Amino acid sequence: MSQELGLRERKKQRTRELIAATAQDLFIERGFEAVPVAEIARAAEVSEATVFNYFPTKEDLLYSRLEAFEEELLTAVRERKRGESVLAAFGRFLSEPRGLLASDDPEVVEELAAIVRVIAESPSLLAREQQIYLRYTASLAAVLAQESGADADDVRPWIVADTLIGIHQALVDYSRRQILAGMRNPELRRRVRRQTRSALNLLAKGLADYGA
Repeated sequence: MSQELGLRERKKQRTRELIAATAQDLFIERGFEAVPVAEIARAAEVSEATVFNYFPTKEDLLYSRLEAFEEELLTAVRERKRGESVLAAFGRFLSEPRGLLASDDPEVVEELAAIVRVIAESPSLLAREQQIYLRYTASLAAVLAQESGADADDVRPWIVADTLIGIHQALVDYSRRQILAGMRNPELRRRVRRQTRSALNLLAKGLADYGA
């Protein structure tokens, strides 16, 4: 039985990846708004209902990987070393290149640039991105409040979460501007690292001991 469940889960994962990859290719080719979900379903050889079973909204077809990013971020904060501050754990997590930004492969680099252009040209994707940042903030604030035993009306966990997610958002926006201006890895990655260090240093005096 467990083997059957394993096969079923792997098949579902392959289907999910196929749908997401098909959608990404179509979005890069024609733009996000120009591609209906029905066309994505036909190209992936699944039903439109199947697409929505895996991705509740059309925007999720491009942003689905961010769920894993959120969990990795929260894990980095929850599982930080004894005596380590939230800022230090968050900074260590943020300083590690991941996903397409970590690659120097020319094809991957240009894939990232193409995705950035799709997002930058789509009001609905940019709006969805803001919702994702709000979700990140709420999730992180909940972790910080639980750890610190904060009262329900204590704003400090929210202030810290807003600040840290704000750094992430600012760095994403910076990376996007650089890519649209023609910057590519490895120089892009070096610039993002410098900006990350600068942002973390700016906050260090005020937040260095929080959560330690």
